Amino acid sequence: MSKEVSLEDIVSLCKRRGFIYQGSEVYGGLAGTWDYGPLGVQLKRNVMNLWWKTFVDDREDMYGVDAAILMNQKVWQASGHTDTFTDPLVECNNCQSRFRADHLEGDTCPTCGQKDTFGEPRQFNMMFETHVGPTASEEARSYLRPETAQGIFTNFKHVVDSFYPDLPFGIAQQGKAFRNEISPRDFVFRSREFEQMEVEYFVHPDTWEQAFEQWRIDIKAFLNNLGLPEDKLHELEVPEDERAHYSKRTIDFEFDYPHKRDELLGLAYRTDFDLKNIEKASGKKMDYTVKGTNERFVPHVIEPSFGVERALMAVLVSAYQQDEVNGEQRSYLKLPHHLAPVRVAVSPLLKNKEELVKKAREVYDLLKKQFGNVMWDDNGNIGKRYRRQDEIGTPHCVVIDFDTLEDSTVTIRNRDTTEQERVAISELTDKLS
Repeated sequence: MSKEVSLEDIVSLCKRRGFIYQGSEVYGGLAGTWDYGPLGVQLKRNVMNLWWKTFVDDREDMYGVDAAILMNQKVWQASGHTDTFTDPLVECNNCQSRFRADHLEGDTCPTCGQKDTFGEPRQFNMMFETHVGPTASEEARSYLRPETAQGIFTNFKHVVDSFYPDLPFGIAQQGKAFRNEISPRDFVFRSREFEQMEVEYFVHPDTWEQAFEQWRIDIKAFLNNLGLPEDKLHELEVPEDERAHYSKRTIDFEFDYPHKRDELLGLAYRTDFDLKNIEKASGKKMDYTVKGTNERFVPHVIEPSFGVERALMAVLVSAYQQDEVNGEQRSYLKLPHHLAPVRVAVSPLLKNKEELVKKAREVYDLLKKQFGNVMWDDNGNIGKRYRRQDEIGTPHCVVIDFDTLEDSTVTIRNRDTTEQERVAISELTDKLS
């Protein structure tokens, strides 16, 4: 039976096996930034592709956009971000370390250990400010976007005018967002540069409750497809005094991370707050006319908002397993096959036998054409290869040995059971599929 996974287990595996590295580590690092290695890039892409397939490609009521990261400053003024996108900041008067007030436990400074040295909390705006063009004037001020949602809202009228979709419909976007977190922490869970997957789903004001409930069901199905166990998932109905100012109802989907139960994603009913604000600030109508009628209104919005890194971290935590094989302890990632960064690993039994290597290359080329993310692995003995592939979550290893040269069969080893079977090369792709 696996022990409870710790954050240290995940961080260590990610660095050791090329999933995630500390950003700028060679220069001492930069807090709250992370670089994705070869396996991390593929795993993240698999999570994002699954989300896009589920909520965009497989639906008829969804439209994708990719808005600019830099936007006119009026976007953030109208949305309220310049005034309200803040966190409470406190400073230790002894060592001048700064912390987010609502993340502190007790009255002791985590840096210097002194008690009762914090000043009064003050609000800190988390947007990264920059200037567009050669002069740092007020008119040139802009921000790295702190969320992807506003890029959707500013393109609402474009999508309506170009495609005139039936209501309800959604606009989806994946992309980078930036927040100058006071105290980034818990690995990639809270960082200063991250990716979001968001939908703004536009509905008639009278039908928002049905749409909200359907999104709740669809989200649960997607989380199941990520391989997240139901007993680690929780729904929190956010009380009115804790909801964002634009929300009339919010459910936080929480996950049991190693550091604590924490928010995985949010589902919010934003009413017509954003589109009405755009109308007010821009003077341009954001209403929608129902086809074949004279009914005009500003649509209301249901927003399912996913953080890529939080989803990826939940996937890693859920997949991390430990057991014993032949008297030795084994750590492995029991990833769903459609998420595994390496689908199949191909090995010659011995890398110094030319005939085995040649045959193994033929098998590798065959599988590479079929599955894409196939790894060639001839480093170390076969036992070490199996352990390495288990730890990165590869579902199957294919080994070419001397029997292969006689009967054109190979050995397939299963990651989860460690069982092996002989399969004809001609049947290999069907078997692995």
